Amino acid sequence: MNILVIEDEQRVAEMIKKGLEEQGFRISLAYDGEMGKKLALSNEYDLIIMDIILPGINGLDLCKQIRSVLPDCPIIMLTALGTTDDKVEGFDAGANDYLVKPFDFRELHARIRALTKRSQAGNPYSQGFTLRFADLEMNLQTKIVKRDQVVIDLTPKEFRLLEYMMKNPERVLSRTEIAEKVWDTFDSGTNFIDVYINYLRKKIDKNFPTKLIHTRSGMGFIFKAE
Repeated sequence: MNILVIEDEQRVAEMIKKGLEEQGFRISLAYDGEMGKKLALSNEYDLIIMDIILPGINGLDLCKQIRSVLPDCPIIMLTALGTTDDKVEGFDAGANDYLVKPFDFRELHARIRALTKRSQAGNPYSQGFTLRFADLEMNLQTKIVKRDQVVIDLTPKEFRLLEYMMKNPERVLSRTEIAEKVWDTFDSGTNFIDVYINYLRKKIDKNFPTKLIHTRSGMGFIFKAE
């Protein structure tokens, strides 16, 4: 498995490289955003790990640029910035997972395994498959979401969250489950999930009489017409 690590701290980059090579991965290193972009777009990688604070092109812009060309390549952001706002910004840029420094190398390895396993499994739903619940409709091919025939504009992460809820209606979804299944992360300790739930509510519930997203105190969220 080929992994690209984009990290400007050489000591950290070499530590990651050594640890992953001991696990059997083939590692390429880039120490700035420009070189990271060049390597990412000129070679085939199974996964990319990148810092946010990088010389040349910062990690958020770099993630967006790589994601526009490689929409399915798993990306882990590795950074010292760990607030909820930082995580939301990283996910909005296209990251699949977010690991805060300092980190336990075993956790990085576990997240790599989880991401690559999901990537290799592929999408079990055929292209063009349409999800429907109440008056809400989601086309998985065109990425168009409508409620009562009104088109609703969603970010990629909002789309994935709504897709998961529509595939699992009328059962309580815990924050841990959502973190693992939608964000490919084991981190449910911050409230970034609640932030995205609120984003969705404003877009698909606020202007409609029947509410679809509901909070179950102490348990999580449930998607049902109520």
